[in-house]
Amino acid sequence: MKYEEIYLKAYESVGQARKSIANYLTWYNQQRPHSSLSDKTPDEAYFAMLPAMKTAA
Repeated sequence: MKYEEIYLKAYESVGQARKSIANYLTWYNQQRPHSSLSDKTPDEAYFAMLPAMKTAA
């Protein structure tokens, strides 16, 4: 995240930096498919695993 979002941008304020980083995290976790997760987003992979975790507990 540092290189892709923070180092490549010059933010005008702390508020702008926070908003931009929040948008990046939303995109990364909820919209961007990851090849290591069988082209699922991290949120899809995590929430699909939850029922199995509850049954094991």
